[in-house]
Amino acid sequence: MNAKTRPEAQTPLQIARRLAADFAENAAERDVAGGTPKAERDALRRSGLLSLIIPREYGGLGASWSETLQTVRELARVDSSIAHVYGFQHLMLATVRLFSRPEQWQPWFELTARNRWFWGNALNPLDNRTVARRFDGWREFSGKKSFCSGARDSEMLIASALDGEGGALLIAAIPTARSGISLGQDWDNMGQRQTDSGSAIFERVRVEESELLLDPGPLSTPFACLRPLIAQLIFTEVFLGIAEGAFEEARQYTLREARPWFRSEVAEANADPYVLARYGEFWVGLESTRALVERAAQRLDAAWSKGPALDASERGQLALAIAAAKVAATRNGLDLCNRMFEVTGARSTHAALRLDRYWRNLRTQTLHDPLDYKIRELGDWALNQTPPQPTFYS
Repeated sequence: MNAKTRPEAQTPLQIARRLAADFAENAAERDVAGGTPKAERDALRRSGLLSLIIPREYGGLGASWSETLQTVRELARVDSSIAHVYGFQHLMLATVRLFSRPEQWQPWFELTARNRWFWGNALNPLDNRTVARRFDGWREFSGKKSFCSGARDSEMLIASALDGEGGALLIAAIPTARSGISLGQDWDNMGQRQTDSGSAIFERVRVEESELLLDPGPLSTPFACLRPLIAQLIFTEVFLGIAEGAFEEARQYTLREARPWFRSEVAEANADPYVLARYGEFWVGLESTRALVERAAQRLDAAWSKGPALDASERGQLALAIAAAKVAATRNGLDLCNRMFEVTGARSTHAALRLDRYWRNLRTQTLHDPLDYKIRELGDWALNQTPPQPTFYS
C-alpha cells in the first residue's frame, strides 16, 4: 500500500467515500436481511472515523462538526442505517462532552480513541419506563427502553432513567456489557433495518455516581442545549444523504435501463421532456436543501467554538437554522424518493433492486419527529419572533 492509499494519508471524507463504496456492494441484500451489520461496523472501527469529533489532544482526529457531518451524509447516500448509528456515535460523544465534567468526558474520549469504542443509545427521554433508585454512592437502573439505536455491538451506552425520588431525568454513560443489561433483537421495521433500534432491558443495573452526567447536566445551559440540535442536524444530514443517493440511483437507471414512452417521440429516455422536467425539480429540491444544511452546519461550528460562553439567543438562532434545514430535507427527500419511479419506469420496481428502500428508510426516520411541530416553531418565530424552546427535540 503506497502513501496515497494509506488510510492515514486520506481525509475523513475520502475514508468515508471508500467505506461507502464498499457498503454499497451489498446494501440491498442487507436491507432484506436486517439485523446487525457487524462487518460494516468493524470497518468503521478500523477506519478511525469513530473518533473523528474527538480533539487531537485526546487521541481523536479533531474534526469540526461540519466535517463530521459530511461523512455522515456520504455514508447515508448508500446505507442510511449505518449512517444513523455512525452519526449517533458522535452524538453520544457530544452528550458526555456537554452534560458532564472534564474529569469524566476526557478519559472517555481517550479510551474511545484508543480502543475504537462504539457508543450506543439507550436514552429516549420520552420512554419513562426505567426508574433509578438511590443507594450510597451509586444508583440502580431498572426498566425498559425502546428505540435503542446502535446499542447492540457497542462498547458504551448512554442510558437514562427517571429518579425514583423526584422524577428528574438522569443520564449515565455505562459499559454495554454491564451485568443486568439485555439488548433485544426485536427491531424488524420496514425501514432503517440495520440500526438495531430495538429494546433494552435494565435489571437492577448498578450505575456509579461517577458515571452520571450531572454537572452541568441535561439541557442545563445554552451550550448543553446544543445536544438536541446536534441530533436534529445529524438526522437532517442522513435525510439529505438518502435523497442524494436516491437521485443518483435514479439517474443511473434512467441513463442505462429506462426506455422512452412510445408517445414521447424521442429515441432515449434521457431526452423525454417530462423526464427532464422531473430531474430539474429534483435538482432544485436538492440544491435548496444543501444550502440550508450547509448553512446550519457552519453555524453549529460557530456555536460549538463558543463553548460555555454561548448564549440563549445564539442557541435559538441555530435551532431555527437547523429546523428550516430539516423541514426542507424531509419534504424534498420524501418527494424525490417517491417520484423517482416516474423517471425510472415500471422495470425499476423489480424487487431485487430494492430501490424502494430509500423511501422506506426516509419515511421510517422522519416519523420519529413530526414535521408539523417543526413548522409550528418556525412559524412562531416568523410571526412572533419567539425562538424555539430547548427540548430533546428542538
